[in-house]
Amino acid sequence: MNPGKLFDLHGRTALVTGASRGLGFGFARCLAAAGADVAVTARSEGSLEGIVAELEALGRKCVPVTLDVCEESSIRPAVGMAEEALGRIDILVNNAGCNVRKPALEVTWAEWNAILDTNLRGAFFVAQAVARGMTARGRGRIINIGSVTSVAGYAGLAPYGASRGGIRQLTMSLAAEWGPAGVTVNCLAPGWFRTAQNAVLYEDETWVKYLSDRIPLRRPGAPEDLDGTLLWLASDASAYVTGQLILVDGGISVNDTRALPAARPERG
Repeated sequence: MNPGKLFDLHGRTALVTGASRGLGFGFARCLAAAGADVAVTARSEGSLEGIVAELEALGRKCVPVTLDVCEESSIRPAVGMAEEALGRIDILVNNAGCNVRKPALEVTWAEWNAILDTNLRGAFFVAQAVARGMTARGRGRIINIGSVTSVAGYAGLAPYGASRGGIRQLTMSLAAEWGPAGVTVNCLAPGWFRTAQNAVLYEDETWVKYLSDRIPLRRPGAPEDLDGTLLWLASDASAYVTGQLILVDGGISVNDTRALPAARPERG
């Protein structure tokens, strides 16, 4: 294979969940810039208007799809709509997620369910819906989005950590099951990245300095820091890689993360 073509996604199609903002938007933009046509999802199609315009400006087809990963009745119709519009789905980025930051003794039943339903159950059933076509065609790339909390424990993040640890195990199980059908399943695990969901944390300068001092590369991540690993996992460059968790965290996972201090609660 021509090494120059390893990361080329022209002729490929992708579905990115939770693409209306933050890392999900960055993932969709990265795939489109590499040549893929992309279906982007959110719970409200109106929140995708700007994303669609930006990706189409890159010369790619972009399809907005309404999808609530917590609703069983939403998943298969949304995947079907994306497949109909794009012809098929070659790449799935399972990005939709949520979080509540609070002490474990204060987590409610409803908060636990919301986080696990979105981050773990939803990810499984979206993968299941997309994999029906992938396994039938004998090819596909599924990229589950995990977190440094997939491998490390942080105070105040018990349900989130449980969901992200589950994503790691789910990735391995699906890789084992769908590998014989030509589908790779891997987990991209970001470290500390500033997003709309956690922006309030970064208003605390003392906390940001302490965090940065604990990261060997001495800074939180920027969205573009994920592009290279995402493209590798989505493309032919990773054809013989499956069932793996790839940390993109500036090295914080090599330190004792339990010492990271609590910060102010996140909004929403």
